Amino acid sequence: MAPAKRKKKKAEKVDPDGKLVVATNRRGRFDYEIVDTWEAGIQLWGPEVKSLRDGRANLGDAFASVHRGEVWLEKMHISPYEPATRDNPTDPQRRRKLLLHRQEIDRMDSRVTEKGLTLIPLTVYFRRGRAKVELALARGKQRHDKRETIKRREGDREARRAMRRHTR
Repeated sequence: MAPAKRKKKKAEKVDPDGKLVVATNRRGRFDYEIVDTWEAGIQLWGPEVKSLRDGRANLGDAFASVHRGEVWLEKMHISPYEPATRDNPTDPQRRRKLLLHRQEIDRMDSRVTEKGLTLIPLTVYFRRGRAKVELALARGKQRHDKRETIKRREGDREARRAMRRHTR
């Protein structure tokens, strides 16, 4: 009897940098102006890692905060891994500790206290088997800035269309 086919996992998009991308925060780059970025490890429980490998994460409302010299990722939704959480259910939106160097945490803390700056996750990915998050120091965009971004994107799209049409 032939072995059963395994279901293809969602998180199989490998970047040129060797990242296995699990989830991206597309609204993050649209709603915020990115000032600086860091790569941080995520402290996870076993079933959460399996769920991430299945691509079952959502960064929709997620943000990070510095509290007592530690950085915490809040409101990131990781769906429970069903076989492991039947008997012991976990909160899918629990706070998760981010692993960074002390100097990076201190720099983040001093910059976040500036008015209008916040920490948001941009992507969650695996690098060399470890779960990582790309964390950005960001400033919220105003409505006119968002319109400017949309106009720029539309202009780029039109230029690509014209180039494609012209090369045929």
